[in-house]
This record gives sequence, structure tokens and C-alpha cells, in this order.
Amino acid sequence: MAINIESVLANYNKDDLTIGVLGGHSALDVCSGAKERGFRTVAICQKGRDLTYSKYYKTRNGKGCVDEVILVDKFADIVKPEIQEQLRAMNTIFVHNRYFWVYCNFEEIEKEFNVPIFGTREMLKLEERDVPNNQYILMEKAGIRIPKIIRQGGTQTDKATLDKAFDNHFVTNKGGPLLVKANEAIRSYERAFFVITNQDDFYRIGADMIKNEKTTQANIDNAVIEEFIIGAQVNFNFFYSSLTGELELMGTDMRRQTSMDGFLRLDSVTQSQLITSGYKPSMVENGHVAITVKESILEKAFAIGEKFVEISKKEAAPGIIGPFALQGAVDSQHGTEEIVIFDVSMRIPGSPGTRFTPYSGYLYGQPLSFGDRIAMEIRVAAYKNTLHQILT
Repeated sequence: MAINIESVLANYNKDDLTIGVLGGHSALDVCSGAKERGFRTVAICQKGRDLTYSKYYKTRNGKGCVDEVILVDKFADIVKPEIQEQLRAMNTIFVHNRYFWVYCNFEEIEKEFNVPIFGTREMLKLEERDVPNNQYILMEKAGIRIPKIIRQGGTQTDKATLDKAFDNHFVTNKGGPLLVKANEAIRSYERAFFVITNQDDFYRIGADMIKNEKTTQANIDNAVIEEFIIGAQVNFNFFYSSLTGELELMGTDMRRQTSMDGFLRLDSVTQSQLITSGYKPSMVENGHVAITVKESILEKAFAIGEKFVEISKKEAAPGIIGPFALQGAVDSQHGTEEIVIFDVSMRIPGSPGTRFTPYSGYLYGQPLSFGDRIAMEIRVAAYKNTLHQILT
């Protein structure tokens, strides 16, 4: 089925639009902002994982933010013709999130999901590190500093070649720790991170994680291995308006990880005893913490954000639309504070707490969530008949 968004929009009632989401990740953030600005909302939920949307935050008696719920056997069923027909009948504009691209097939969404998406649907696959023109390649082209890469994702190397790369880093250049990003065994969309300080760590820790079924040999063989930045971690959450051509900083946050957060609260003696006994803290993300940065860092943050917007227009037209996040750390090893980016979210990041940082309020006079800002953009575009500029 050929995607023709303009023909779909031609049949939409622009005065009765619905904002749609997949039931997970940042759905409540989107639905809350949409309801605040007068839109109907719909969440497509997988059976057995729907109560957050079908019960606890379902609209009733002036409460809640999810108007309609469409239940499917599995999230990937959203591409079924009958589900798409329901969404189009509701004049739905779909806001994609991490769940959407984890549980659905990239190619099916790009080529068969004939529902308007707020954002650039073709860019989402570039978050993966084993595809052409991926996020690291885009950042390199843009001149954004990224961690030094020892091995690209999806690039298998023989042991001799890898050991030579380790020697060059640890011995020749007296390099610092490295971060290994291997996919988990069960949740393949999540990464089983571990840090190494020498090449023996790589083989020993990798073998232990395989033995404990945290990952697989294939995942270790295809893992990204990169410089571990010892700095203050910050996620810079942006919104680029295709209507105004302006870049906005919505907020800053950092990840909260299980079980690393709890491990770091232990005293050093207990940490050492646990590590010696074979304990390995995990870095599974389970939330975010709103943080702030010094004002002297803001100009640097906007600079890298603008670089990413421009390279996305050049390399992945029409480029980034709406929300995205550059996730990294502030490094000062070379005598000055420098932002290093090690992950890009090319859609709404899963951090509703960004509204509790002051940056959107500095611009708009009141703090805005991503859901608020997305709904504002859609409302303006519908009024000005420019929806085609923000939808793909």
C-alpha cells in the first residue's frame, strides 16, 4: 500500500482531530497535552497491558486523559487495515514513540501505516547503529563530539583485530574505561551495558553475562564498544518547529537505572564485596530525574542541537520534526566543559519530568510538557492549513 498522507488529510475534518499513541513509553504525556488543548485522544493498547490507559487514566467524570482505547492482540497489529481504518475514521494524527518502533516493523510502518505521523517516520531506524547513515554517522558529519568508537555496532571482528584495538586503546594510548552495549537476551530492544577497564574484562564479563542469560554470544559479537565518558550525564530534550524554523530546549534530565542506582548508594566496602562475589549491577532504564544545567552550558547545547537539525535536513530530508533528544554527558577532561553525545532519540523521549526544568518556561512563560508542545504545534498547523509540513 502506497503511503499518501496528503490524500488522507484531504478527507480529515481539521476541526475534529484525534491525537493517537501506542499505549506505552510517553503515551500519557502526549494524551495529557492533547486533552489540555481540546483534542480527543486514542491509545492503541496490547491486551493484558492496557489498564493504565483503559482504567486508571481513562477519561471519566472530568478526570483522565485517554478518551478511547483500541485493544489489539499485539502492538504490531496497528498496521492491520481495520485498525488503520478506525484511526483514519477518527481523524487521527499519530505521535510515534519508542514503543512504536520497538514492537512494530520499521519497513511496515514506513510503507504500510497509512495514518499521518507527527514527525519524520523515515528517521527512526537511524537510532539503530547497524544501519547506513545511523545516528553516529549523522553526528560525525555534523561535527558533534561522540565517544571514541572501538567497534561499530553490527560489525563483527575477529579476536586478533579486536585485541589489537584494545591494545591500542588501553596500552598504547593509556585510554580510560570502555562501555560495551550488547543487546539483552530476552528484551532484545534493551541493551545489557557493561564497563571494562582492560581487554580481559571484555571476555570475562561477557562470558558471565552469557552464562547468566543476560545476553547472547551473538549479541556480544555485535556489540558497540565505545569510550566511557566520565562526566555529568545530561539528556538535552529539544523540539524543532518546522513551522517557525526555531529550535527549543524543552528540558534536561538524566536516566535512573536498575540496579545501578541502588548499587551506587552502598558504601565502597560493600560494593567491593559484591563485585568480588560476582555481583554485576545492571543499567536497565526505569525512569528519569529532572535536572538543570549551568546557563553557560546552554549555548553549547543549542549549538549541537542546531547542528543536528541541519544535518538531518541534509542527510534525511525533510529532517527532524518536533521532539528529539541528544543524550550524553558534560566532559571536562581537556580543561573546558564539552558536551559529548552518545545517544539520539529521534522522536519524543520518554521523560515527562522535563516540564519540571525551567527552560520551556523561560521561553513561554510557563513550563510545557512535550505533550503540550506537540499539541500546540498540531493546533497551529491545523488552523493555518499547514499540517503537511509537520506530518509524514
